[in-house]
Amino acid sequence: MQATVKWVDGVMFVGETGSGHAVVMDGPPEHGGRNMGIRPMEMILLGVGGCSSFDVVQILQKGRNDIVQCVTEISAERVDAIPSVFSKIHLHFIVSGHALKASAVERAIKLSAEKYCSATIMLGKAVEITHDFEVIEV
Repeated sequence: MQATVKWVDGVMFVGETGSGHAVVMDGPPEHGGRNMGIRPMEMILLGVGGCSSFDVVQILQKGRNDIVQCVTEISAERVDAIPSVFSKIHLHFIVSGHALKASAVERAIKLSAEKYCSATIMLGKAVEITHDFEVIEV
């Protein structure tokens, strides 16, 4: 896996992945940015949420659960020092489906957190990562 980050100007950068996708990263005006893109630390949260959500959906689908939607709300706290690393990350899964059992969703989240999600397992060595969920019948 490879990626490249290119400086544009100020504190704006374009990240390009080996798979051919790009994203703009920029800072707030008080740090010299123009607020034209996502913050790098926000990218980390999206990566954690995306990795974990990917696992949960796949596990539920492989278990033949009738899943319609999965939304993961991610919240985080950072230390009040430099470097301002994450101290806590919380993932709240909102899973919608037909006759979806809470035990199946709970199992999928646990498998992701403990076995499959590279991002949460890696960051979990330094950050407290918690999960919860709700199931919505549609």
